Parts: sequence; C-alpha cells; structure tokens
Amino acid sequence: MVPPPLSLYVHLPWCVRKCPYCDFNSHAAKGELPFDAYIDALIRDLDQDLPLVWGRVVNSVFFGGGTPSLFPPDAIDRFLQAAAARLRFAPNLEVTLETNPGTAEHGRFDRYRAAGVNRISFGIQTFNDEALKRLGRIHDSGEAERAVKLAQDAGYDNFNIDLMYALPQQTLGQAEHDLERAFALQPTHLSHYQLTLEPNTVFFARPPQGIPDEDSAWDIQEHCQRLLADAGYAQYEVSAYARPGRQSAHNLNYWRFGDYLGIGAGAHGKISSGAGQNVLRRWKHKHPQTFMETAGTAASIGGDDIIDADRLPFEYMLNLLRLHEGFGLRDFESRTGLARAQIAAPLQTAVARGWMTMTGDHAQPTELGRRFTNDVVELFLP
Repeated sequence: MVPPPLSLYVHLPWCVRKCPYCDFNSHAAKGELPFDAYIDALIRDLDQDLPLVWGRVVNSVFFGGGTPSLFPPDAIDRFLQAAAARLRFAPNLEVTLETNPGTAEHGRFDRYRAAGVNRISFGIQTFNDEALKRLGRIHDSGEAERAVKLAQDAGYDNFNIDLMYALPQQTLGQAEHDLERAFALQPTHLSHYQLTLEPNTVFFARPPQGIPDEDSAWDIQEHCQRLLADAGYAQYEVSAYARPGRQSAHNLNYWRFGDYLGIGAGAHGKISSGAGQNVLRRWKHKHPQTFMETAGTAASIGGDDIIDADRLPFEYMLNLLRLHEGFGLRDFESRTGLARAQIAAPLQTAVARGWMTMTGDHAQPTELGRRFTNDVVELFLP
C-alpha cells in the first residue's frame, strides 16, 4: 500500500526571550548562538532517520521554533542543501520559515528566498502595542508591519500572519482591529487562534487579569470568522484561514494524518509503513545542548512510540476532525490499515448528536461538531 505524503519539520529552538504563554520547546538565547554546530547536529539527526523514509518524496519543509529567523540565511541554506542531497524534494516543494518581526533585518528575506524558503510565517499575534507588551513580545505593531513589507519587497507573495484572540483585557473591537490591520497587509494565509493557558508556562502559574470568559471568547471567534470570510479567507481548519489555493501544504499534511520527519531538539515525527498499521511516533531530546552532543546516535532519541491498532482510530480523528473538509472512509482505511467497521459505532453516535454528517462514504463535522471537536474525538478513544 502506498504510504501517505511526507513532510520535513526542522526545529530551531532558540528565542530572544521566552514568552509567558509559550509551551513550545523554546529556550532564551544566552550569548552567541552556536548556529554552525546546531546545523551540523541537524544533518547528523537527518542521517540517522533517513532509513525510515528511503526513496519517498518530501512535499514540504517547515522551520519552526523557537525563533527560526534568528538563524542567518547561510545556515538555513546549508541545511536545505544537505537535505536536498539526501532526500527527494518535490518540484513544488513548500518551504516555510517562522519569523519573529523583532528579528527582521533589511536584506535577510532576499537571502532566505535565495536559499529556497518560499513561504514566511509571521508571529505577530496582535497589532495592539499594550497587548504585545503583556504577551512578552519583543516587537511592536510598527515593526510587525515593516517586517511584512520587507518580505514583500523581497518578492514574497505567499505568507502567513499568526494572530491570537481572547487576550487579556481584549474587547471585540480590538480583535476586529487586529484583523483589519492584518488584511491591509494582504497575507495569503491567517492563523487565528485563542490564547490558552498551558501547563508549564508563566501564564498558567500566574494567570493575567482580564482574560475573556468562554462566552466572550466565543463571541469574538464567531465575529472574526465572519470578518475573515467576508475578506476572502476560507476557514479550512480549526484555526486556519486561506485565500483560494493558499492553504499551508505542510499543515494540511499534519491534519490529514500524513507522515513527517521531525529533526532537531524536541522535534516530533510520525512515520507509517506497511498497510498503515505500523505507525511510529518519534521525538528527540528537548534540550539543545544535549541534542547537539548526541545527534546522530540513539541517545538523541527522546522516545519511540508504536501506535497500535486500538489507538489508530483516535489518532486519526485527532487530526482529521480539525479539518472542515472531513474525511472519506476509504482514506481512513488507507491511512490506518483498518476496516471502516471499526469506527461505525462512534460515527453513528456523532451523526445522531448532530456533530457530523455522512454523505455516501464521506464524513464531515457540522458547525456544532466543530464547536465541540474534543467531544467528537473522544468518541473514538479505545
């Protein structure tokens, strides 16, 4: 059976400083960063995982973090050249680099583009300067707009803007203003997601004052969804909106239960083999120094988890039910190697509760189901 599409995720773990809401594997930079040593470690890490994907085509590359834009273009170029020598890159390869507007410099975007980066994702979060300070961001709204314009001047016509809503003391009008400022920059893609207080973050330990309650957050979300639709951005995933044909290929592959190599400190990967019943989830050691010292050896692997057949339906739904498009039962069988009969009962329950619809062999979440995604997914727990 043909394996699912393959992507490559590359984790670059350092930031200027750690934001109080962030639960990603990010580390505040202290002194000069070891760019060359880390790229060397990434290449060793890639070499170690290559046998998992021999001969397969890579459709997208995503540099996430941390703050990948701290890395100079020549470092990104060196890694991409090494990866291209080891992997089969698709002709229409999407290569995304996450960028903090506070690190944008004149001339860098031209060089990132020359290195092969053809999509930028700007972590702007909000255009409200007071809110940016409360979020611990290192940029202001003016720097955010300048960063986008620098990228546009370098020829980037495919870029994403990250925005958060339900921020401390945020009103519906302020959330609307954020979108208006974003629309003026004409991004091809917008990620619009709710601030959540995650464990092991400063905000979780010391919640900020004035976070909108659940009903207020829902009002903001519904209002912003209408604004996004009116501006020509179609929602295709819980938090993702895009112009026609400009969905993130990399993120779509995640949500469609595709495969991805995870390279770098704390990176997670998912690789299928056979009829889909052998699904490996692998993650690397989180601490950058430990990762650099052990990359290319078994000691760099934080863990391996083989997803057994009992857990596969839940794992599949955890991803696919984030997408508005839903899924086909044939796709479920292809991606998991399981018979559709294994999910017949929970599917019937979801339809009976008004959370999903069935058209032929295609299942799709309803508007109500999208509001209660977690409840729908829990129906498929083993």
